[in-house]
Amino acid sequence: MKPREVILKAFDGGKPERVPATIFGGGMWSIHNFGTTFKDLSLDALKMSEMLTHMSGRLLCDIVYAGSGYNNFHASALGGRIKFREIGAPDLEEALIAAEEDLQKLDISGIDRDEVINTVKHALRLTRSKIGDEYVVTMTAWGPFTLGARLVGEEAMMKATFKKPAFVEKIVNLVTDLLIHLYEPLVADGTLEVISLADPTASGDLISKKQFERFALPYLKKFTDWAKSKGVHTLVHICGNTTDRLDLFPLTGASCISLDHKTDIAKAKEILHGKMCFAGNVDPVKIMLQGTVQEVEDACKSVIQTAGTDGGFVLMPGCDIPPTVPYENIQKFIQVAREWKL
Repeated sequence: MKPREVILKAFDGGKPERVPATIFGGGMWSIHNFGTTFKDLSLDALKMSEMLTHMSGRLLCDIVYAGSGYNNFHASALGGRIKFREIGAPDLEEALIAAEEDLQKLDISGIDRDEVINTVKHALRLTRSKIGDEYVVTMTAWGPFTLGARLVGEEAMMKATFKKPAFVEKIVNLVTDLLIHLYEPLVADGTLEVISLADPTASGDLISKKQFERFALPYLKKFTDWAKSKGVHTLVHICGNTTDRLDLFPLTGASCISLDHKTDIAKAKEILHGKMCFAGNVDPVKIMLQGTVQEVEDACKSVIQTAGTDGGFVLMPGCDIPPTVPYENIQKFIQVAREWKL
């Protein structure tokens, strides 16, 4: 089976011939180790596609992520300013929304005119044409709650969940429409068969299960309902310890939920297996960055033995990896999965 076939079978809840494996995103690592910067690639679709294609051959992950690290441009396209960094993903300099009336001023079609977003979309299409038969080639963005928090500011968003909950719901609903608008042409022309969303601000370390159920889950489901209606899978990553809300994840409608290293992977197997594909959850810092090759191997084998021997599972780090993770550790991570026959 090709890597693409392996991952899609897992997303369908099946048992492929080996353990599927991928990093999540990987933009910071790939761009840094390709010897360039986010800024240098931001308006050069050919070079961005060259980076993605070259790194797919080095990393051998089952999924290739276009746009990883450029997520904040979906907010800046509505009127924000971006600050590039020497190493690491570009930041949104300040929030765009201070009051409910500010929502009326936002034009989600601004993402159609943003040069960087269009560069990523062009690079995605180029990369899909080159390696899309071998690998799943996706484009990643922030999930609804996180993108909403980008517009409002994270601290203000947290306070508003208590003081102005209806305001939060309006924001998250608006950005869900924005995400559908962003992805619709890429789905309509057959470029995407998997959409990748990272919703770190919906973290188990930031909002309660009750808040997640009200402010994050309905909007993830709105998005995945749309994706499903188009025959497209959705991969969702949520940071933090989400063990207390594992039972809610099938309700998101996502094809696969990627779990942070803090989440109890044995409990995830118990609750999620047979209901949805789940992924995780090797520690991206303690193991992938700071660990030896042997420690990476041991951690990967432990996760697979606990959660991944019955299908419907993808081996992943518990979050995106730092840009300085040793290449040998990534090689071992992928090797363990590729050699583990199911």
